[in-house]
Amino acid sequence: MTQRIVIVGASLGGLRAAEALRAQHFAGEIVVIGDEVHAPYNRPPLSKEVLADQVSHEAVAFRQRASVSDVIWHLGDAAQSLSGTTVTTQSGTRFDADGVVIATGIRPRTIPLAGAASRRMTLRTLDDAVALRKRLQPGAKVLVVGAGFIGCEVAATATTLGCQVSVVAVDEEPMIRPLAVSFGAALRQRHEARGVTFHLGAGIQAIDETPEGAAATLDDGTQLEASVIVEAIGSIPNVEWLEGQGFDLTDGVLCDNDMRVIGGEHVVAVGDVARFPNPLFDDAPRRIEHWNIPTDTARRAVTTLLGDLGLGEGSKESFTPMPAFWSDQFDLRLQAFGLPGLAGNEPSDVTIECGDLSGDVVVAYRNHGRLVGIVGIGFNKELQALRAEIGMAR
Repeated sequence: MTQRIVIVGASLGGLRAAEALRAQHFAGEIVVIGDEVHAPYNRPPLSKEVLADQVSHEAVAFRQRASVSDVIWHLGDAAQSLSGTTVTTQSGTRFDADGVVIATGIRPRTIPLAGAASRRMTLRTLDDAVALRKRLQPGAKVLVVGAGFIGCEVAATATTLGCQVSVVAVDEEPMIRPLAVSFGAALRQRHEARGVTFHLGAGIQAIDETPEGAAATLDDGTQLEASVIVEAIGSIPNVEWLEGQGFDLTDGVLCDNDMRVIGGEHVVAVGDVARFPNPLFDDAPRRIEHWNIPTDTARRAVTTLLGDLGLGEGSKESFTPMPAFWSDQFDLRLQAFGLPGLAGNEPSDVTIECGDLSGDVVVAYRNHGRLVGIVGIGFNKELQALRAEIGMAR
């Protein structure tokens, strides 16, 4: 009897899981279920270089290997429920499987206020990027809510396209959670030098439609007019379809170090939706929304699943993936490794290893003497050398 593995989620994690199944000699049927109609594509460039150009699927589509040419892609029909290892989609289509890979990722969090719905946008999907790009015309007033990496990338891209950009955030400085105050302040100054206006330490009390577009009212009564409002205030894991299975869905789906879903049988999870412990740092389960994690977790999850199904040997080594990400903002490229957000609160926990915050720089983040993350602009050789020390005591 032909065996079947169903992968729920048709983005990078789902594609890499399918590739890993074939690479690890699974000869059965592979079905990938996705809510979007598009074949898998690369999301990070949507807020960077792709948004600055003409957005298209061809510009971001992943090249698919010959090994997955026989995969069944069931697209445009989101998963609605899971029962054991049977997945049912919104259309009522049912897929019985021997094993399930959860790769449903995340979606943008939105401001819990009504008003000016036609002027408000998020940026997660290709369709989001296509719609937003049409609004980023020279002279357009763009209000970005949220000063994390996506918010700052959109602000930089919109400014480059000739828009008037304001950024509102409750944080003290942009990107403060991963970068800390000093580095965040330095990057804010670079944005301001290009014309971006920041309103920090401020929340939004109301959003109203106006004849020109929309107006957002801040805590202090300040009103900011906008032709488009981009909401970039974080993400929500797509786990609602997993309710009723006894899984811990507190923040994503809880997994063990092998990406096995706690409470499930022959069910694993990968990518942004998976919350798992990484011994490289500590034993606390976390979701990690970095670009390499879908690939790394997919390989481990498939090894685990095939082992549990008696189709492989599993893995005996601890799973210690190194988180990595980059961010393009104007002519700057930030590269980061590890989890800088785990740095302690002592002055010695965040240090400049080389360079200066006003130019090329490498910043190290430590917790109780252990290097937990590094972020750099330039100094690639030095950055790579420090990467090897992450997780080691000073």
